[in-house]
Amino acid sequence: MNIIDELEWRDAINQQTDAEGLRELTNEKSISLYCGVDPTGDSMHIGHLIPFIMLKRFQLAGHKPVILIGGATGTIGDPSGRQSERSLQTLEQIQANVEALTEQMKKLFITEGDNQIRMVNNYDWTHKINVIEFLRDFGKNFSINVMLAKDVVASRLDSGISFTEFSYQILQSIDYLHLFKHEDVQLQIGGSDQWGNITSGLDLIRRKEGSESKAFGLTIPLMLKADGTKFGKTAGGAVWLDPKKTTPYEFYQFWANTDDRDVVKYLKYFTFLTKEQIDLLAEKVQTEPHKREAQKTLAEEMTRFVHGEEMLEQAKRITAALFSGDIKELTVDEIEQGFKEMPTFEAAKETKNIVDWLVDVGIEPSKRQAREDIINGAISVNGERMQDLAYEVSEGDAIGGKFIIIRKGKKNYSLVKIV
Repeated sequence: MNIIDELEWRDAINQQTDAEGLRELTNEKSISLYCGVDPTGDSMHIGHLIPFIMLKRFQLAGHKPVILIGGATGTIGDPSGRQSERSLQTLEQIQANVEALTEQMKKLFITEGDNQIRMVNNYDWTHKINVIEFLRDFGKNFSINVMLAKDVVASRLDSGISFTEFSYQILQSIDYLHLFKHEDVQLQIGGSDQWGNITSGLDLIRRKEGSESKAFGLTIPLMLKADGTKFGKTAGGAVWLDPKKTTPYEFYQFWANTDDRDVVKYLKYFTFLTKEQIDLLAEKVQTEPHKREAQKTLAEEMTRFVHGEEMLEQAKRITAALFSGDIKELTVDEIEQGFKEMPTFEAAKETKNIVDWLVDVGIEPSKRQAREDIINGAISVNGERMQDLAYEVSEGDAIGGKFIIIRKGKKNYSLVKIV
């Protein structure tokens, strides 16, 4: 299957500048293509993953991807998707973000001995251009009328846009021209909001290198959930690739909780499963939705891809322990991940009767209620049902010397930190 045919089957193409031309080119030879990300933060979130997974698909089909880190464009700020000016970061912060994203990209996409995926930083060529060269050699090739008509600029005209952000599309166009000339790149891919920037780059290439230059652009669709809300957002905010921002367990749970209406779409977009495998899972969504096999597969594939096999197994252990209530075997790190968003209390390192302890910690509102819950078997300590009113809670109950897990009823967990 041609790579373009595969992307169409996966519903992963929104717009193309020349669909037939690109199909012919990818049939004829192995091409170089690129996608970029600006270092506006020190981690990508899952929304950033979509175009880069497309790069990986091209690689698996025998093509040669280039990952661009926007060390230069990141100092300016892409106005797309924004209705106000971006606050400029310091050059030191941008460089720290460049280093963090570079390491993240290497971990995700480059294996040892892999020379098919190249990484570049647009600061390396942009910082050499002085203002006169910028205006004469590049600015002269851009029509203000055309630039104003681009969606990303037109949407900002009422609220206002600075010359700095207005110039962003010129800088990105210079990137494409540079990669076309020096890295043999013939295709740029990006999100649907990058269409204006991509076509500006193609215009510059044809003005500078000739109208017959074989260069192409392709964008991916805007990802929305079945309920119309933006993909990749949770009540706690964005789902990050950095395990310090979004733990592997939280990452796993995000995918495991996918709506039945979205899961097949996500399997196509994000995983490298075959059409046959996805079709089988799609059938099970219809015939055995209660088993949630498609969601479990999606969660496993994505957690393995981003965090590795070890972190996937850890996320599955936490999930199984919380479902069964058997949490004694969890490590301190696993408890911190699994109970991160659950009610948290603190208790001193002392021995105290279970009834008094539950009230003092704040889990129970009164001793009467505490006694009633204990007698009725509604209280579990570290997964063990507690019905002994005389039990003495001590530091020895703390898992790893740090945590005691209380479950009240079937699903109401509380994390008690020993301080």
